[in-house]
Amino acid sequence: MNQASFRRLVVVLAATVGVAACGADAVSPLPVQPPGPSRSTPTPSATSSISAIPTPTGSPSRPPPTSARPVAAPPAPTRTRGTPRTTPPSSDATPACQGAVRYDLPLAETEVELLKSLCFATGAVLRIQGIGPGLVTVDRPELVSQQYEAGVVDIRFVRTGTVDVTIPKDGREHTITVVVR
Repeated sequence: MNQASFRRLVVVLAATVGVAACGADAVSPLPVQPPGPSRSTPTPSATSSISAIPTPTGSPSRPPPTSARPVAAPPAPTRTRGTPRTTPPSSDATPACQGAVRYDLPLAETEVELLKSLCFATGAVLRIQGIGPGLVTVDRPELVSQQYEAGVVDIRFVRTGTVDVTIPKDGREHTITVVVR
């Protein structure tokens, strides 16, 4: 080993020892974070799936939190990585079914013949614009709340189920099937 290589080795070792010494001081956790295991405590075995999280304790310079709100702990893992989910996550909106939205349907600009079905969450409103009073009908009035004002029919879907909305246009009746989740 020549002298230049030896100097580089000494510099690298000195830097490594200096950096390793920086992490040895204990640091108190933030009030909202539970303390993690320290380097001196043994870690649980790899086969253990649930580990206990110790509660935060006070120090002479910082008392324990005394607010009425509990300290939030991270959620425990509920499934292992790579396991397929058996049921889809519950949400109000999926790619095929919209949430509790207002869906505007301007009859003057819409080809109603092409609109066969819709899917909404409970609370959604189908707003049909440009139609006379009493012309729009539903087959299940117990699932909706319907109102008319100034050429606009608002149909609010108040219960889950399937509703057929019939809209007359150009001498024909068009039915839109609405699924309400």
